[in-house]
Amino acid sequence: MCGIAGILQPAGLPSTAEDQLRRMMSSIRYRGPDQFGLYLDEQAALGSVRLSIIDLSTGQQPLANEDETLWIVFNGEIFNHVELRPQLEERGHRFKTHSDTEVILHLYEELGAECLSRLNGQFAFAIWDRRRRTLFLARDRLGVRPLFYARHEGALYFGSEIKAIVNGSSLSVQMEPSVLREVFTYWSPLPGHTVFRDIVELPPGHYLVAHDNSVTVRRYWQLSYEPAHTEGESAPANLPERLEEFEALLVDATRIRLRADVPVGAYLSGGLDSSTITAVIRTYTSNRLRTFSIAFTDANFDEREHQRRMAEFLGTEHQIVEATHADIGRVFPDVIWHTEVPILRTAPAPMLLLSKLVHDSGFKVVLTGEGADEFLGGYDIFKEATVRRFWARQPDSRLRPLLLQRLYPEIVQAAQPNSSFLAAFFREGLMDYDAPDYSHALRWRTTRRAWRFFSDDVAGTSEESPSQAIAELLPTAFQRWGTLERAQFLEAVIFLSQYLLCSQGDRVAMANSVEGRFPFLDHRVVGFCNHLPPQLKLRGLNEKYLLRTLAQRWLPPEIWKRRKRPYRAPIHRSFFHEQTPEYVRELLSDEALHQSGFFKPQPVRQLVAKLDQGKALGETDDMALAGILSTQLVHHHFVGNFRKAAPIDDGADGKVVRCRNLATVPST
Repeated sequence: MCGIAGILQPAGLPSTAEDQLRRMMSSIRYRGPDQFGLYLDEQAALGSVRLSIIDLSTGQQPLANEDETLWIVFNGEIFNHVELRPQLEERGHRFKTHSDTEVILHLYEELGAECLSRLNGQFAFAIWDRRRRTLFLARDRLGVRPLFYARHEGALYFGSEIKAIVNGSSLSVQMEPSVLREVFTYWSPLPGHTVFRDIVELPPGHYLVAHDNSVTVRRYWQLSYEPAHTEGESAPANLPERLEEFEALLVDATRIRLRADVPVGAYLSGGLDSSTITAVIRTYTSNRLRTFSIAFTDANFDEREHQRRMAEFLGTEHQIVEATHADIGRVFPDVIWHTEVPILRTAPAPMLLLSKLVHDSGFKVVLTGEGADEFLGGYDIFKEATVRRFWARQPDSRLRPLLLQRLYPEIVQAAQPNSSFLAAFFREGLMDYDAPDYSHALRWRTTRRAWRFFSDDVAGTSEESPSQAIAELLPTAFQRWGTLERAQFLEAVIFLSQYLLCSQGDRVAMANSVEGRFPFLDHRVVGFCNHLPPQLKLRGLNEKYLLRTLAQRWLPPEIWKRRKRPYRAPIHRSFFHEQTPEYVRELLSDEALHQSGFFKPQPVRQLVAKLDQGKALGETDDMALAGILSTQLVHHHFVGNFRKAAPIDDGADGKVVRCRNLATVPST
């Protein structure tokens, strides 16, 4: 795993280019503390900071092909590089290293952009073709690894993180109100967007080609599903065959993600997904296994007992980091420095603490269970859509809405003796079942209530609905998919890629130089799950049916039967307690709110007063608090107080790669 950055200036790099590139690399050094390397010629500058995991001795970047006409910097892992290399050698390609980075380079030399379809991995990379004077940027299918770019003053800047672009350019940092509205609706920016004006995300499953002053972005991969199945169709008779195929795919996806020249650990939450991955490692490999998990002092969020039982059952050496309310509030500013985007949850904060535990334990790589919920039907939002669509067939039924009480028994119990509000809440938009956002509209409308805190300038005058805003994300086949498949697409493209793998994944792990790997996100596993009949994912109101059936082979009943419990962390109690962090009151003060201009001071003041009186917040206001505070932190870190990093120096470890070759290569 690494961090990458670079500059393309067709008219010719300025004399300051190396200093600019060194500043870019310095700002993301934590992504690759082991080595760094630079490449500069007349038009292009590429840089890499390396976290050495595969080919520790000869895998330094940037890397070149045989005649040094192609140069690459790479962030990520190609898990099938072992299989690809001999195929390339048979085609005459000569290798200087044993790294997966060099496999990408030769595969690109052989196939061009088509090489992306052959890669099984998580990646963001840049290839500079000196002969054609063309820069090629690419990002993995689901967006596990980040990549951003900006065009400014005749140059194209790119980097694994936004701060690298800001450090290397003279771009003026301004926040974009329209994207703030997206965050306070969808929980994240929509694909391609960032909260900073003129800085763009290369969307997952896309590549970019830059030549002269032309920049073209193209999609190379898209999620797809089978057309809708007949309502009420029973599970297919070939369940045993499906189960065997699923097991083979998941085991292989896990096995190849253990490829590393350093020890590999695993996250163990105590739930079905991470427990299954850990069990696969234990069952099918001889790896000595270390597992890591988060515990909370707040009993409402703590799952340490399930984690302990699972670790004992599998016989792993297990470590726990305990997160207090004060811990979450303390590290939250660091979280936002790394996420570079406002967030409506505090859940990334304990993940930052967890990755520090992993790093301090001497590990660079962990396997985790992300993706199972999205692609095997694990979230309550999928059940909600199913129940509401069933209810809509008989909207006056008194019995059908009672199914919602089975989804949220805790809410019903807390609301006794009156639990009718569940039906009232979920009735909104009940008959709009043909709407593309039917599954998510209630969530998005609820989150959007936090817009009441926006200043008039941020709230704007647009009447565009959430469903209109996402229209361009939907493929032409979307309307032919079933209710579950549509919901899964939206959850994967927006929540998984834009929030879970970013703010709660890559950013807080790489902050401590830790790489996460995700067997459920192997594109073969994803394709298999997407073409399953819905009854093998959501069977009645039982989620992840196929996975639960498979997990019976490896896990105790208390785990494979256990109801899905989403990972969350406390919000308002993390910021308002006996030792409220100083930054909280500073950033929520009238003065700070006026300075940033994003929120109305009066409603924020009322929110703070409510907390000072010891009153609890509802979920909408809880999320609003996290969103307001994190927005203020983004402004503080990147607009109001940004300090450019000093250029990275050569250091004393002797692992610096400098590539300078200014000879002209004839164009073809």
